[in-house]
Amino acid sequence: MAITLSASDVPAAPLAARLTPPQVWGIVLLAPYLLVFAAFVIYPVCYGLWLARQPSSYVALYHDPIFARAAVNTLIFLVIGINFKMLIALFLSGFFAQQRTWIKWLSVLFILPWAVPSIPTILSVRFMFNPEWGMVNHLIFKFTGEDGPNWLNDPTIALTMAIGMHIWKSLPFWTLILMTGRLAIAGDLFEAADVDGASWWQTTRDITLPLLKPVIVLALLLRSMDLMRIFDQIFILFLGSPGFATETVSLYIYRTAFRFGNFGYAAAMSFVMLLITTVMARSLLRVMKTR
Repeated sequence: MAITLSASDVPAAPLAARLTPPQVWGIVLLAPYLLVFAAFVIYPVCYGLWLARQPSSYVALYHDPIFARAAVNTLIFLVIGINFKMLIALFLSGFFAQQRTWIKWLSVLFILPWAVPSIPTILSVRFMFNPEWGMVNHLIFKFTGEDGPNWLNDPTIALTMAIGMHIWKSLPFWTLILMTGRLAIAGDLFEAADVDGASWWQTTRDITLPLLKPVIVLALLLRSMDLMRIFDQIFILFLGSPGFATETVSLYIYRTAFRFGNFGYAAAMSFVMLLITTVMARSLLRVMKTR
């Protein structure tokens, strides 16, 4: 009597025997990255969620006026910074997309604020706007005879100055992103619109903006996630002063954890920001997928 074996009865070959040499090398080369990712991303996130497990932290967070002020400052920074920057970058991307020699040389100067490292740039701005011996107030006094504003310590100026510096620092990069998207649009579309007598606004509304939508939404997604955790500009430029006028959520989390040692409360704030960022990212990705 013959015995037939099904495919499930045949013992499987060892994993190493089933892998091709390129697949083995791929696993070997990918393993260090996975280990680093697990050690410096997955473990800290899981440990932070474990620290944020206490319900009392979220009750205290709900009644914390400083967190509410920091959340409002972050929201203002997010809404004004992104919208103004995107509008200016959209206009400048059309300007720098022109094929003229002097515009190419001007674009080299325009990209310098983004090319220079952040910390030296922020320190330079802090020295320039120092209310006592800064260059800006020195020039104001020289030409007007009046003392300049207290740029770094006036609550009504500080947040506006921080937003303006952020726009100035990151505007070149996003202008280049949008300019790349513009150059990817077929020139025949603009020529056809010009032949049909379309105005600049009609061309922008019906051709440029619809075709730039994926690039714009991706830029908004990346910028939103970046601004939700903005820290270095506020910390170096104002050192948290004046009062809580420039306090952002990321700066408040840093103070709570590393200055006051309340890691559980800081982890709870981080978890709330993680939820908000996730919802925002999902919403923007859904907009990107819609036609």
